[in-house]
Amino acid sequence: MATPSKTVLDTDSAGENSLSFESALSELEAIVAAMEAGQMSLQEALDAYKRGSDLLRQCQATLSTAEQQIRILDGDRLRDFDAPQEVPSGNRDIDGKQES
Repeated sequence: MATPSKTVLDTDSAGENSLSFESALSELEAIVAAMEAGQMSLQEALDAYKRGSDLLRQCQATLSTAEQQIRILDGDRLRDFDAPQEVPSGNRDIDGKQES
C-alpha cells in the first residue's frame, strides 16, 4: 500500500524547520493521502499523524510570518475579501472612471 516513505515519517523535529513551505505542504499532502487510503497499521498511522501535526504547525507558522511581513509592507491595510470596498465619493462609471 501507499504508506508514506520512510523519510516522511523518520524526519526528526530538527530537520522539520529546514523544509521549505512547499516541501512541508507536499509531505503533509502525501501523509494525508496515505492515511486516507486506510492501509496503515495503527503504529504507522500514529507516527504519520504526529508527523503531519508537526508539518501543519510549521506550515501555519510560515503562513503567519508571511502575513505579518505583508501587513508591514502593505501598511496594515489588509482586509477580508468579503469586506465591502470603500466607494469614493462622486459618480463613477462601470470602470471606476469619474463621470463628467
